[in-house]
Amino acid sequence: MSTNSYESPFCTRYASKEMQYIFSADKKFTTWRKLWVALARAEMKLGLPVTQEQVDELEANVNNIDYDMAAAEEKIVRHDVMAHVHTYGKCCPKADGIIHLGATSCYVGDNTDIIIMRDAMNVVKRKLVKVIDQLANFADKYKGLPCLAYTHLQPAQLTTVGKRATLWCNELLMDLEDLDFQLSRLKLLGSKGTTGTQASFMELFEGDTDKIKELERMIAEEMGFDAVVPVSGQTYSRKVDFAVCQVMAAIAQSAMKFGNDIRLLQSFKEIEEPFEKTQIGSSAMAYKRNPMRDERICSLARYVMCDVLNPAFTAGTQWFERTLDDSANKRISVAEAFLGVDAILNIMLNVTDPDNGLVVYDKIITRRVMAELPFMATENIMMDAVKKGGNRQQLHEKIRQYSMQAGARVKQEGLDNNLCELILADPDFMITKEEMDAIMKPVNFIGRCSQQVDEFIENCVKPVIEANGVSDDVAEINV
Repeated sequence: MSTNSYESPFCTRYASKEMQYIFSADKKFTTWRKLWVALARAEMKLGLPVTQEQVDELEANVNNIDYDMAAAEEKIVRHDVMAHVHTYGKCCPKADGIIHLGATSCYVGDNTDIIIMRDAMNVVKRKLVKVIDQLANFADKYKGLPCLAYTHLQPAQLTTVGKRATLWCNELLMDLEDLDFQLSRLKLLGSKGTTGTQASFMELFEGDTDKIKELERMIAEEMGFDAVVPVSGQTYSRKVDFAVCQVMAAIAQSAMKFGNDIRLLQSFKEIEEPFEKTQIGSSAMAYKRNPMRDERICSLARYVMCDVLNPAFTAGTQWFERTLDDSANKRISVAEAFLGVDAILNIMLNVTDPDNGLVVYDKIITRRVMAELPFMATENIMMDAVKKGGNRQQLHEKIRQYSMQAGARVKQEGLDNNLCELILADPDFMITKEEMDAIMKPVNFIGRCSQQVDEFIENCVKPVIEANGVSDDVAEINV
């Protein structure tokens, strides 16, 4: 690691080696060369003066890149694509004269950007599916464990730990659906020429439009695509970058919701993220167990959510057939959206790991439930009393008064909630201790939570897992 120059934290601390490679110089420039090979091969097959020997030479040197020469060339010509054309030509002397024939810079630049986004989306998808699977397993394991549910961050009714996990999981399923949609509609730019008119190819193929269309089809097929964009200026629409980064931002939103919930639950001492034996929570407070992984999820998510503004503005400020004010911005913003989400999913893989992930403290959860349950049980108590002949309005008023007394006892005196004792002592409620105990079981107040979890996993998660499988990815957390 360099200590005397800036290095992106995405590389040194956060993103996986796999995702870093996808946005590396090697990936970019070898893909440029593969596109030049595809162009030459298609032009040869369609009758242009390109030989098999030239195509073979280009193909044999795809990975033979002299980066020092390319950098020196770029200083001279001030053009990255032409610098690499010259560099490629030096190691392919027989093919030198036909490299980039009929193409403009965006043939390699834009098509490579699309290929890189496709490959990066597939990595994100693979990890996202595994996180969904792990959360679904967590939901299934704890589908019957009652816990407090909150509205306005105030105790409302009960839910279960597993049912709450389905809420996190469902949002990630929504993101996966959007990701699949963007993958399905991703198209290469193709070979459109300087302003998208394919005029250079009309010249090369002497006006044979069928050959020009076949050229694009052949290139797309070789690069693993079934289509090219129907029309373009010099570039593919920068709305594509925005649409893809919007999915990354959506994943970040879902991850932030998950991370924030876990941070709150850890504060309540109900659920904790993994904490290693030698981990230090605080430099000053040795007892601390800070939720640093989920805090990092939230921090990175905030960055990715803000980052999506960059491709939005870039898409809106492209003049006519193209301007170059997109280049510097998009090479940073698109890459970092993926690197950020990759880092987020790596952490989520760790936090949701079925063996060493979230720690659930069921006794604390139950204790917190029982402290609030008397208030939640009052409607059931009142309804039973009415069935025995009680006056609903009178009983309602008594419950209101007793609830105020019990609440004051808890808040002002720091004592236990004695609402049940107050009701038991009032003969108007006609309730025995045994009847009260039967009502005061948390499982009576969780509705269809367990069934909802079962149905969600069966109908929503299982089809996704069957369609995609679950990878063997493990959390790659550098620090």
